[in-house]
Amino acid sequence: MAKIILNTQRLTLREAESSDNQFIYSLLNSPKWIKYIGDRNIKTLKNAENYINDKLINSYKTNGFGLYVYELKESNKPIGICGFIKRDYLDSVDIGFALLPEHERKGYTFEISAAVLTFGKQTLGINKVVAITTKDNLASQELLKKMGFSFQSYVNEPETDEELLLYSNES
Repeated sequence: MAKIILNTQRLTLREAESSDNQFIYSLLNSPKWIKYIGDRNIKTLKNAENYINDKLINSYKTNGFGLYVYELKESNKPIGICGFIKRDYLDSVDIGFALLPEHERKGYTFEISAAVLTFGKQTLGINKVVAITTKDNLASQELLKKMGFSFQSYVNEPETDEELLLYSNES
């Protein structure tokens, strides 16, 4: 049974587990994931399972936090991921989120992200949180502003050298 991190009015946030491989496969191959986050070469369910173990579960063990799966309370259906990521090239923990396309524009990502920020502050002691996004991902930029983040600077992603927008919840 996956460890539950928190509940909101409509959602449950929990640790990912190997059995989430079909959901992770679908999410990481969705058009907006590929466009805005990048192709992670998840071509099989086994690749998705390895991604869960190597990236998500490993981060819980290594950092004490990571990207968590969030699901609809009413159906226990996983619809997105949200949580914290520690990147070597950023001086603070950053928040990440992604959602299956069929669940967009319903307020789920704002609902879960706000709860994750509160959890980070109250439970993990994380006060300063940053976020990165591509220049053309206007939906993420708007969500970050709605969450109280403000643009700070540009930052280059080391592997691709892509220039990203860096936001912070501290002015």
